[in-house]
Amino acid sequence: MTDHLQFAARVMLELPYVPNRQQEAVIVALARFCCDPSCADRVFVLNGYAGTGKSSLTGALVKAMTSAGMKSQLLAPTGRAAKVFSGYAGKPAFTIHRKIYRHLPGADFSGAPAPRDNNETDTLFIVDEASMIGGEDERGSNLLEDLLQYVYAGQNCRLVLIGDTAQLPPVGSETSPAMDPDRLRRAGLKVTRATMTETARQHRQSGILYNATWLRRAMLSPELPEPRLFVNDFPDVSVVSGEELSERLETAYSRDGVDQTLIITRSNRTARDYNLAIRNNVLYVEDELMRGDLLIVAKNNYFWSRKVKGMDFIANGDVVRIERVYGLEVRYGFRFVDVSLSMPDRDTAFDAKIMLATLFSETAGLPREDIEKLYYTMIDDPDTFPADMPYDTRLRQLRDNPYWNALQVKYAYAATCHKAQGGQWANIFVDLSYIPPEAMGIDFYRWLYTAVTRATGSLTFINAPEDSVR
Repeated sequence: MTDHLQFAARVMLELPYVPNRQQEAVIVALARFCCDPSCADRVFVLNGYAGTGKSSLTGALVKAMTSAGMKSQLLAPTGRAAKVFSGYAGKPAFTIHRKIYRHLPGADFSGAPAPRDNNETDTLFIVDEASMIGGEDERGSNLLEDLLQYVYAGQNCRLVLIGDTAQLPPVGSETSPAMDPDRLRRAGLKVTRATMTETARQHRQSGILYNATWLRRAMLSPELPEPRLFVNDFPDVSVVSGEELSERLETAYSRDGVDQTLIITRSNRTARDYNLAIRNNVLYVEDELMRGDLLIVAKNNYFWSRKVKGMDFIANGDVVRIERVYGLEVRYGFRFVDVSLSMPDRDTAFDAKIMLATLFSETAGLPREDIEKLYYTMIDDPDTFPADMPYDTRLRQLRDNPYWNALQVKYAYAATCHKAQGGQWANIFVDLSYIPPEAMGIDFYRWLYTAVTRATGSLTFINAPEDSVR
């Protein structure tokens, strides 16, 4: 077994900077956890706040493990987060669902998906953005419990959970179950935990990180202070009125590209309204879909990527650009369009069928009642399946049907914070319009912190209350 201090030194050499004392302590603790053969029943929880170097440290850990011949598996709760993780770790990452379940839920409505067997040995499973992992869903499936069961069913496997507890918790939860030591102890695990709070030296002049740090510290106060936005002393943070927004968006689009700019809103309805307004008043587009339109994928899709070399899946949160629109078709009570798509972040083009219903919906994706409508309409359609075809055969064929697998997409110019979580953009605009004082509790602070930390270049607050600007 590798000596943990030697392994810690190896991790530090993989960092792009000289670590501070807190980072050194976390690296030594992680190295001890990775190198100790008695850790198979333990979990390491790393809580790292914005700007503390968590991503760089995790990437260095993965690279050091690879060079030392130690096995690791990289996971994330969403497709977009998995791709971001893969980018800085230099190794493929997968969604938790894809790794631990035999198939994605949703092909039928009979219940929770079946778990896979874990055949790995001596493997460290590293989960990024673990604060996004939810508990029990409407199906009765519990993602956290299923993840724990999967990992520790393997021979001498162990788990590192990495997250930021200041960010939004999973939808429907007040806290992040995967980052709760007591929750993990009740599962029979011994918990080692570390928290990174010290901002890395290279980030200290960033207004984006200054605002994020203030929000995080405010959330720890016995009483929440009045919201403050620190703008005046930082060139990367600004405020803009609704009347000025179009001009500022045009500047950001020209400087960094439309795909590197996003408005973050409080609701899907507001995001939809912003998307329509931007297409009409900034991009001057009138048709529902046009060549050059940017769309954001609303649900992981494993169907249309099959014929694309090197593309494992099209991730929830991926941005795609329309290159060509072939034609509209109405079928099964829904409108479908065949398109050619490209991805701005890679040299990839592919054909797909998209569903128009989600473009204008006020929900995160296709509402469940519409999914069920499509399912039952298709499964009972005599033109799709012969009347004498057994149900199991219909179900298998449905899973490979292009209409059932049509991409669920929304316009990608504005999105909710939950949709943006796990991703990053050069320019982030945060909509602060019409938020009553009684709504500015801890949930609002978490939402704002998460929105602020999506920005890598510039941060702009829309319609910020004047008394909050400093």
